[in-house]
Amino acid sequence: MTRRKARRLVLIAVAGVVLALAVGLILSAMSSAIVFFPSPGEVAAQGVAVGARFRLGDLVQEGSVVRGPDQRVAFAVTDTAATVAVEYRGLLPDLFREGQGVVAEGVLDAAGTFHADTVLAKHDETYMPREVAGALKQRGHWQGGGSAPSPRPASSITT
Repeated sequence: MTRRKARRLVLIAVAGVVLALAVGLILSAMSSAIVFFPSPGEVAAQGVAVGARFRLGDLVQEGSVVRGPDQRVAFAVTDTAATVAVEYRGLLPDLFREGQGVVAEGVLDAAGTFHADTVLAKHDETYMPREVAGALKQRGHWQGGGSAPSPRPASSITT
């Protein structure tokens, strides 16, 4: 093997190691940014660590929305098997309603109350967050006709 070929092989090997490290770092960073989507029933059955950040979603329970002072809102998210109380401070999406699909992102406290810092609501008459539609179909509660609606671009979700 000539010196030139040896140098080329070493360069290729170093480039491969650098590429593998870069991919490993990217995947590691992405895995720590994953936000899981358990339903209220899964939260009750599996238990979620207190203070763990996750998304909770399903339907806003009828009669559960209570608006307080200083833009505080309390409501319940239900999947008909279990219900989780949610507290949120801020402006809700215009289309937020009881009986509609919702996804809230936040943390669970020791008392079992979910403290949301982000609430996403149904966008229009045909859109429901993909996670909520999938969970409803899985439990046989989907009422959107024959199949779940196709997802809209993330920019169309009302926050």
